[in-house]
Amino acid sequence: MATKGKETNKELEVEEIVSKSEQFIENNSKKIIYGIIAIALVVGAVLGIKHGYLAPKEKAAAVALFKGEQYFAKDSFNLALNGNGADYEGFDAIIDQYGSTASGNLAKAYAGICYFKIGDYEKALEKLKSFKAKDNMISPTIIGLIGDCYVNMGNIKEGISYFEKAAKEADNETISPVFLKKAGVAYESLKQYKDAVKAYTTIKEKYYNSMEASDIDKYITRASVEGK
Repeated sequence: MATKGKETNKELEVEEIVSKSEQFIENNSKKIIYGIIAIALVVGAVLGIKHGYLAPKEKAAAVALFKGEQYFAKDSFNLALNGNGADYEGFDAIIDQYGSTASGNLAKAYAGICYFKIGDYEKALEKLKSFKAKDNMISPTIIGLIGDCYVNMGNIKEGISYFEKAAKEADNETISPVFLKKAGVAYESLKQYKDAVKAYTTIKEKYYNSMEASDIDKYITRASVEGK
């Protein structure tokens, strides 16, 4: 009876970790997302001022986006998405009007994160998948968040594929270990322990200076024991 109870508790624990996106990793993902987008905005602003190449439509989009960023920073996700009924129309409206601009593209990322935070994962997927970027920081972070959407919708296998894609595309110690760890936890929930060990071991061997590597041995041990 004790063994059965222990196994039940273990299943509930793993289910909670996966469905809610393990708190430790979730907290770090949020910081990464906000930090990267903030950096992108600063770089874009500097380039715009320095080179003076922003077209009128781009300038209008950037102005429209500014108020939404303020609501976003305060976690006022509904206001950020839908506007305040006065001087700000919302990320969705910005996408409709300025979707072809750099700021309009960034609004897609913001909107996707907002929908994720309020639990509308279908809408989050729509916005996040429409966001375009080619780099090893912003793009893989958004790809990883797509994985979170799938996991929270119960499609764990699809979520894992995005976690692994995000880790591969980033290939750095800031992003990759976060999503490899998510993949490992998700694999464990599916009882695919060898795959979980592989994900954790990659963190240990390739990203050994990362925060996630500091306690990765206990994850490797857990998955190894469960897989016997």
